[in-house]
Amino acid sequence: MADPSPKEASESVAPSGPRSGVLRRTFQAFHYPNFRLMWFGAFTSTTGFFVQEVAQSWLVFDITRSEFYLGLTATLNGAPILLLSLFGGVAADRMDRRKLLLLSQFVQMSSALSLAVLVGLDLIQVWHIMAAAFVNGLGQAFGGPAYQALIPSLVDKKDLPNAIALLSIQFTLARVVGAIIGGITFTSLGATACFTINGLSFLAVIGALSIIRVTFVPKKSDEHVFQSLKEGLSSVYRNRVILALVFLAPTAAFLGAPLVTLLPAFARETYMLGPEGYSRMMAFWGTGAVIGALYVAFQGNAPHKGRRSLLMQIALGGTMIAFAVSLNVWMASIVLLFSGWTILGVFALVNSLVQLHAKEELRGRIMSVYNTAFRGAMPLGNFSAGLLADRFSAPATVMGNGVLLILVALVYLGRKHEVTRL
Repeated sequence: MADPSPKEASESVAPSGPRSGVLRRTFQAFHYPNFRLMWFGAFTSTTGFFVQEVAQSWLVFDITRSEFYLGLTATLNGAPILLLSLFGGVAADRMDRRKLLLLSQFVQMSSALSLAVLVGLDLIQVWHIMAAAFVNGLGQAFGGPAYQALIPSLVDKKDLPNAIALLSIQFTLARVVGAIIGGITFTSLGATACFTINGLSFLAVIGALSIIRVTFVPKKSDEHVFQSLKEGLSSVYRNRVILALVFLAPTAAFLGAPLVTLLPAFARETYMLGPEGYSRMMAFWGTGAVIGALYVAFQGNAPHKGRRSLLMQIALGGTMIAFAVSLNVWMASIVLLFSGWTILGVFALVNSLVQLHAKEELRGRIMSVYNTAFRGAMPLGNFSAGLLADRFSAPATVMGNGVLLILVALVYLGRKHEVTRL
């Protein structure tokens, strides 16, 4: 990463002076102007994504009446991430990361607007939605590593855990706001409006990327792409801490993410709810996720992140078991709040630890390995959960995943793994 000019440095360094008060400690990274721009641009775009998600998930289930297709659509979105993120990491270490991100946003915007046209003309079929999910995944495979590699250049290292937690809040707050807007828009204006809102929302992050001033000047390299890729993989394999974290986060994603993916089935078949009821349940989960990320942001660079992440994973498993056996929708919604809290706590803590241990010259590739494992685990988990839910039931699948989450965390704690000492 090239050193910024004096003007750029003045725009990316937080004001000096002692930190005071809960709010200042919790939102410390917002004192960096470039980080603020990126946060609000990403928040707008992510909100649009979840507005579309409400309509898309309901539309897939309404067309097919099958949990399997819910899982398959999510799997197709994640497949390019699983297959191509490693190459995205190489690109992020060789190219202008902002330009790479801009290309990713344009690809995803085109996909959303195409679906809006198809729905508006009443030509939509389930394969259209699945194809668009795959195209979105292509954009995310190259945009994700560039995005994660760019963030540490926007704040000082001491505030990086806080910045990552605030990015988690951005994502989960957007999920809450997007679910609410999506539910209202879907019931009042229809799916076309939801897809259109998502397409237009990408303009916000495109604008933010055009304004931020910190630049990445990659070192010139004559290395073959596969040699660079091998170097990134070797750096992860040789670092026992990062290797353990790269296993832990995908495990939580593989077992924890299907709860949200299967939520339309719970809403419609278990609790007999329509789109508004489903949106309310999503809002409970998202609110809990915001609280969990705020907790991590407030803790900042506090010690024992590894142990806390494992304890939160145990709590996550417990909430999934409780959700599976909930007797009514209000009990289920309260449990969803705690589930969102714990899963985002795990993700934010583990992500912070990976970023803190990554070398700058390898950051794009290390984060691409993390992205491949983490983001790739979600569609694989969704796919397997969809199959199991079709064969057995959604509650039995969610309960089994919760038990496995607890067992994995107990193994780490019982063996006193390096992660417990971070």
